[in-house]
Amino acid sequence: MGILQGKRILVTGVLTDASIAFHIARIAQEEGATVILSSYGRVHRLTERIAGRLPQPAPVIQLDVTNDEDLAALPDRVREHVDGLDGVVHSIGFAPEAALGGNFLNTAWKDVAVAFQVSAFSLKSLTMAARPLFSGGGSVVGLDFDAQVAWPKYDWMGVAKAALESTSRYLARDLGPENIRVNLVAAGPIRTMAAKSIPGFDEFEKVWNERSPLSWDTTDPVPAAQATVALLSDWFPKTTAEIIHVDGGLHAMGA
Repeated sequence: MGILQGKRILVTGVLTDASIAFHIARIAQEEGATVILSSYGRVHRLTERIAGRLPQPAPVIQLDVTNDEDLAALPDRVREHVDGLDGVVHSIGFAPEAALGGNFLNTAWKDVAVAFQVSAFSLKSLTMAARPLFSGGGSVVGLDFDAQVAWPKYDWMGVAKAALESTSRYLARDLGPENIRVNLVAAGPIRTMAAKSIPGFDEFEKVWNERSPLSWDTTDPVPAAQATVALLSDWFPKTTAEIIHVDGGLHAMGA
């Protein structure tokens, strides 16, 4: 029996089979979970196509985390496939081009607001939308990129990730009495579709190659996916408000 045997898991953010979210869904199925994917708008068909590469067919439901109607409809859409949820994976992030690439001092609020809503506030929106589906507890896991320092050209996405980290702590505080755990996995740089939109991504690779105590492979999303699946399981029953770093140890190294 796998560590997610009998669990019902909603995974957001599956766009390609190179994404961390895809491998979370794959490993979750291999560990016994029933997986539901979510997507939105123009990329919905892409997610449906990628879902066909999972070990088992997975339904894809419509969910735009910035759309109140979609959020309100989430419980009913999930219940078309399962009678509740045991876990939710938040793998969502976006910042407009103007909010990245060394333009920090000149970025307008309208662009910053988009980055904050999609990349940070959506953790709260998604968790609250899924809350009625949890019965007796559950696990929410978000994907993070360490926000303790200022990264080259990451700019307002870095600030949004800091907000994501704080949001996870407040959610953990307020939902703990319902036995809902909220944690993050801070992964090192992975060459996903999202990474391609970050100017100067090669600079991240250079930093990790030079400073990570464990060797780091930017093409391997599996370690971060495995950590996420572990947090979705019952093996971390009293862990919440935590950030698990899956970055080869770089976060703990000095300059």
